[in-house]
Amino acid sequence: MKCKDCPRNCDVDRRFQKGYCGEKNKIRIAKIIPFFKWEEPCISGEKGALAIFFSGCNLRCNFCQNYEISHKGKGKSYSQKEFRILLEGYDLTKFSCIDLITPTHFSSQIIKSLKNFKSPIPIVWNSSAYEKEDVIEKLGNIVDVFLPDLKYFSNELSKNFSSAENYFEVASLAIKKMREVKKENIFKNKILYQGVLIRHLVLPSCVNDSMRILDFIKENIKNPLISLMSQFTPISNSVLNRKIYPLEYKAVLAHAEKIGLNNGFIQEFSSANENFIPDF
Repeated sequence: MKCKDCPRNCDVDRRFQKGYCGEKNKIRIAKIIPFFKWEEPCISGEKGALAIFFSGCNLRCNFCQNYEISHKGKGKSYSQKEFRILLEGYDLTKFSCIDLITPTHFSSQIIKSLKNFKSPIPIVWNSSAYEKEDVIEKLGNIVDVFLPDLKYFSNELSKNFSSAENYFEVASLAIKKMREVKKENIFKNKILYQGVLIRHLVLPSCVNDSMRILDFIKENIKNPLISLMSQFTPISNSVLNRKIYPLEYKAVLAHAEKIGLNNGFIQEFSSANENFIPDF
């Protein structure tokens, strides 16, 4: 019964105590936002996503924009059966997708809950990419789209910001496995119905790290679809205390173009705004 859902390998029995993620074994949800339109166009679509924000986090970045739920643990608990009933209670045809946001630390429960679940819309696994390959393999049976945020190349950065010195080693293998599980990107009516969309959030003073991440994607991921984000917004307790400069973002975009990574999405600078952070 000891938890081995994520690379932290807490090895604790979450029936009785919390893991590194700050959660026990019941699925906890901080907020559900129907018709959520702040994801990439091929995820949100015209209808918007059924966005489900899970409480806790296995990465717990110290600059997290969703700090209220990732660190403070706000949310309501559901059994595996209750979580399935919750989803079945929605008319899913009204949405573009089911957007599971930061779900990694509930992988085992979600896999069991959604076994043989028939969804008329894609199920999106929206994560930090700090995942185990064997768990990704299992998720391939219930998840249609992997939406990982490949955060760092540098071990020093991942150690300083997320206490995960092995982040890139783990996340790079996880994303390779995602591509192996979902070999092609398949679109229907401009919505990504199956595949992998790799995000990267450009951080202040980390342009070189962003470029190395793009190099990895170009060299290792077949037919990559990417999303380069400029939305970083410092919060009151953030160790990163400024937004990125326009020149930093432009330098990352220029590098992507230079190496031929031109299939995907970029953000407007107006997205770096506290108004786009959900109220939890």
